[in-house]
Amino acid sequence: MSRPVRVLMWIVGLAIAAYLIVLALLWAQQGRLIYPAPTALTPPTGGFEQVTYRTSDGLDLAAGYRAGEPGEPTILYFHGNGADWVSSVVATDRLVPSGYGVLAAEYRGYRGNPGKPSEEGLYSDGRAAIAFLANRGIAETDIVIVGNSIGSGVAVQMAREIDPMALVLISPFTSLADLVAEKFRWLPTSLLLRDRYDNAGKLAGVRSDILILHGDADSLIPHDHSLRLAAASSRAEVQIFPGVGHDLAWHDAAEEAVISFLQEPIYHERTP
Repeated sequence: MSRPVRVLMWIVGLAIAAYLIVLALLWAQQGRLIYPAPTALTPPTGGFEQVTYRTSDGLDLAAGYRAGEPGEPTILYFHGNGADWVSSVVATDRLVPSGYGVLAAEYRGYRGNPGKPSEEGLYSDGRAAIAFLANRGIAETDIVIVGNSIGSGVAVQMAREIDPMALVLISPFTSLADLVAEKFRWLPTSLLLRDRYDNAGKLAGVRSDILILHGDADSLIPHDHSLRLAAASSRAEVQIFPGVGHDLAWHDAAEEAVISFLQEPIYHERTP
């Protein structure tokens, strides 16, 4: 074997080894990449009280709650992966004056809560939040489930398991697997990814009406994910906000769209 061929084989072998090392690191560290829980803890604001509820696997999770006015629905808000429940206070500050209650749900591993986040873990956390509201006398049909970004995955799953008043998705993805595959086309993401959050596959099983909001300048999750989600359910309507990025949830226009959606006559004349 000639020297040039040996050098070429050595380079190819080195490249393959480096690629495998990258795959191994991504496999081992994907939890930290998917769930970058913020380290800075801001104090509760907006009249919210910190509450605690227990998950089915024995974790006590601290979250934020503000009761609504009599007869008004309660927003169950699932935030994105780089935020915490206090950020949900900002994202619902126009809903509270309208009389809606808000449970700003929190996840395991976030804001000092025990446990490590994962898809199944966050579903357990969502069920515990719903149980908390039930203990406060709030019926499933008086809950509006809202999910922002990765919180859309928890919101869709919870909306399949109960019969909420409505489901609102802000800057959602069709699935985490789709999004990661689009971002890292050179990786075998179908083999690497443990958490998938298949919103598109689950949305047809949601019986409630669905509002989907997305900014067309979102560089993290392109808005065509919302268009595809809307096509997956006959109960869904989608609104695209020109020039708005992935921070849509904190824009007044998003909250105003939710208020308008919930004030439609159907929600005042609901039938079983």
